[in-house]
Amino acid sequence: MDILLIGGLWLNGSVWDRVASALESLGHRPVPLTLPGQGDGFVSATLDDQLATVLAAVDAAPGKPMVVGHSAACTLAWLAADRRPERIAKVALIGGFPTADGQPYADFFEVSDGVMPFPGWGPFEGPDAADLDDGARREFEAGAISVPVGVTKGVVRLADERRFDVPTVVVCPEFTPEQAQELINAGDAPELARAKHIDFADIDSGHWPMLTRPAELARILAAAAGAA
Repeated sequence: MDILLIGGLWLNGSVWDRVASALESLGHRPVPLTLPGQGDGFVSATLDDQLATVLAAVDAAPGKPMVVGHSAACTLAWLAADRRPERIAKVALIGGFPTADGQPYADFFEVSDGVMPFPGWGPFEGPDAADLDDGARREFEAGAISVPVGVTKGVVRLADERRFDVPTVVVCPEFTPEQAQELINAGDAPELARAKHIDFADIDSGHWPMLTRPAELARILAAAAGAA
């Protein structure tokens, strides 16, 4: 199966290299995506530009792909399900939940000169970054790409209720499946509260398992794809 891999804020497609290699060995065709504004130098990129890149990859797949979103890009994966519900076999959400209709995509941190730079490790101290040593943190910082404000402040628009029919798996790194279910039950993830086919997969990692547990993450994604 084609597995489209979408990294979260500050990441380009190369963040998936080790996961992609493992997925290939497991018989799948990984397609890591570098999003407009996150590795191609397009500083005026918008959320619509990023979504267009994801949809182009969905449309180019020979069959129904699984679309994987990490962190903020869980919303991009969910937007793809909204725009192409009949073309997507499954959505996998790693370490995040889809933003609701009418809300900004990822207006989380301070913007400077039209971009949102990586804010440093302060907001991520604790479970998020507990498995990143000093070397890994320095490597992350060196490769972090400031995200254009046209992306981060882009407004999410969801319209096709068939998105709720697309099978979904929530991969839980810095939180447990039980905690994820509690958030959904509490109304903190309203889109997933309406999903008709949702599963959970646990991985013992921080917020970036593609960096710290790539082989294990690949096995989880391959299992999810096999069950699609």
